[in-house]
Amino acid sequence: MFDGAAMVTAEGLEALVSALSRVGSDGDSDQERVDQLAVLERVKSAAAAAQVRVTAAFVESQAQVAQAWLDRARECSDARDFDGWRAARGQARAASFDDEGAANGQPSTRLRRRGSSGLTGVAAQVALARHESPVRGAQHVRLALALTTEMPCTLAALEAGEVSEWRAQVIVTETATLTSEQRTLVDAEVVGPVGDAGDARDVGEQIGALGDRELARRVRAAAYRVDAASVMARAARAEAERRVTIRPAPDTMAYVTALLPVAQAVAAHAALTAAADAARAGGDERAKGQVMADTFVTRLTGQTAADAVPVEVQLVMTDRALFAGDTTPAQIPGYGTVPAVWARTLLTRSSDPVNERSVPATVWLRRLYTHPATGTLVAMDSTRRTFEAGLRRYLLTRDTGICRTPWCDAPARHLDHIHDHAQGGPTTDTNGQGLCVRCNHTKQLPGFTAATILTRQPGAPHTVRITTPTGHTYTSQAPPLLPGQGWRAVSAEVTTSMASTSRARSA
Repeated sequence: MFDGAAMVTAEGLEALVSALSRVGSDGDSDQERVDQLAVLERVKSAAAAAQVRVTAAFVESQAQVAQAWLDRARECSDARDFDGWRAARGQARAASFDDEGAANGQPSTRLRRRGSSGLTGVAAQVALARHESPVRGAQHVRLALALTTEMPCTLAALEAGEVSEWRAQVIVTETATLTSEQRTLVDAEVVGPVGDAGDARDVGEQIGALGDRELARRVRAAAYRVDAASVMARAARAEAERRVTIRPAPDTMAYVTALLPVAQAVAAHAALTAAADAARAGGDERAKGQVMADTFVTRLTGQTAADAVPVEVQLVMTDRALFAGDTTPAQIPGYGTVPAVWARTLLTRSSDPVNERSVPATVWLRRLYTHPATGTLVAMDSTRRTFEAGLRRYLLTRDTGICRTPWCDAPARHLDHIHDHAQGGPTTDTNGQGLCVRCNHTKQLPGFTAATILTRQPGAPHTVRITTPTGHTYTSQAPPLLPGQGWRAVSAEVTTSMASTSRARSA
């Protein structure tokens, strides 16, 4: 159906994508549809294997480029050319993927020096090409290098559709602390040569018949036998990774997750369970889970009731939604959409109508206004080097507190000058954007450029164009403050923020 030579080109792959769009016609029988599902699953695995090979080849090619720049850096060093040495070292860093720490089970990037794997341009380019976050880009590179250099059986199983990309990732993750030779041994023991499993093992022993949990258990057991010491050392180092994170959940809820050593986690859960059991025995009508959640909040904050915690959270909503009962949803930067009724209740309640046990919390209001003609937030600028005070709040509100790099959902930790301040870039809202730490450092690598795209279209969102060392471009637009309303429809609306200010109002 397709020319094999053409299939290795981007154009040939586009033809395959076009052909896949025609799969699933109404004339197919149910039996044919099930057969198609099975084959398409194999196609997905084969495509993932192809991405592995392409990624590994890209990393290898970039490694040669990096080596050439390192040679150039040495020449500059011998010639006492400091500026040339520094420029060459930067080019080498942009083209390298130094991941020795992660491969040997060292603490993750957040605990290592700034110059290690996650901040190189290779992972960033892979992430952008795959429409993934930079963290996932680095993970894809590690997977590609492991499969192509150390785990040939797993790569063959992925190509044949016996394992999915996720299950291949499970195998790689569970062997992260092993040496290359040890990884190859585990690969041969757990996966084995493709095509021989049916002859040597029964169906229950074939790698494709295992679930995710069982596969991880078998790989972990093999890793223990090969090198128990490194696996135990990895467990000891994992304690340094303990942390607490928050992420949004549906229906105006959120997950607060604590990654703890198992003994501490079990003890904390047992304490909450005991508190819930005691409350229920005393006649508390709340469900056990509700009591545990409320106890969790009160013990952490020291408040007498879970709902009595003073909050500082931005809440963006229209004036009609706040004062006239309009149903336009509100937005909480960093969380997402919340119902207008819920937002009004939060701002005006004396008690929560759903939870009679709630008590009033202190609420502060700060008003921000959109431009009456364009619908965007009022622009601010500063003569300072850094984005501070109102301009900082403005940028974080405009970018909803999320990193502006395409497909990166990490919280915005740095406020970045799109056109570098050192090169004359002003400290203005137009030249500012929110970035996570990783993306901000990656942006500084040689070959990466960013520029604000100015447009005369009224109400157009703030737009940034990113260019990578390979010449590919990606566009980042500030998300609408109120999705579904459109930028023109938001014009002349009032946005209300809950945040600390000199004038407070008790709800």
